[in-house]
Amino acid sequence: MSQPDPTFPPLLTGHDVSGGISPFKTACDRAREGKLGAGDVVWSRNTSYVDLAIILEPEVPLATALQMIPLAMVACGDCLGAVTPAQVGVTFHWPMSIRVNGGRLGGFRAAVGNNGIKPDDIPDWLVIALSLRLRHDVREPEPGHNPDITALEEEGCPKLTRSELIESYTRHFMTWLNNWQDDGFRPVHAAWLFRTDELNEEISVSIGDETFRGIFVGLDETGNLLLKSDDGQTKSLFLIETLDSMDRFQKT
Repeated sequence: MSQPDPTFPPLLTGHDVSGGISPFKTACDRAREGKLGAGDVVWSRNTSYVDLAIILEPEVPLATALQMIPLAMVACGDCLGAVTPAQVGVTFHWPMSIRVNGGRLGGFRAAVGNNGIKPDDIPDWLVIALSLRLRHDVREPEPGHNPDITALEEEGCPKLTRSELIESYTRHFMTWLNNWQDDGFRPVHAAWLFRTDELNEEISVSIGDETFRGIFVGLDETGNLLLKSDDGQTKSLFLIETLDSMDRFQKT
């Protein structure tokens, strides 16, 4: 299905790739090669999904730069809240998953340049990618076969297009980025917690080969998850550890 290309807000520049190419991998490769940089957005022409990756060049240490991940999620939540019916519930699941009415709609991926290895290092670049399912692909099981996965088409948005959602999300992203520059992480932190339905609930989180269980008591000032175990101790699950081992959103 043909549709107009998305337009981007000031300071962002779009670069399209065909539907079979990963914007996330493309953005990482081109950032590493120095061919793309801050403000470049690689987006897919696939019309069944929103797939895009934003390249940033932080001027702060990695631990602070990773605040961009919950910031991107908050922007996505506001975007979906603006384009979906009022009864649609958008929730966040740490570290990077987006759910709508309880079903998994998609999520984020993130990668940093090779100078961003330790929390105190300033990364060469940071790529944050978003994948959201607009409608089920014909190659996928029929809706209802996997109740844990949903698409915006099933949630009352049959006419919403890839380009409309990309435009809305990037506008909200830039708004939140400006807010973060002015007011810091606190408003992002509050907005993220507002959209999670796991606060004060017992959850299970896998990072790499380890699984952690406990009561989700919140996020710290950099977006790390605070998990209270049975012995009453509170453990921080570090967002930086999820960059390579997170439960990535899969299309198939």
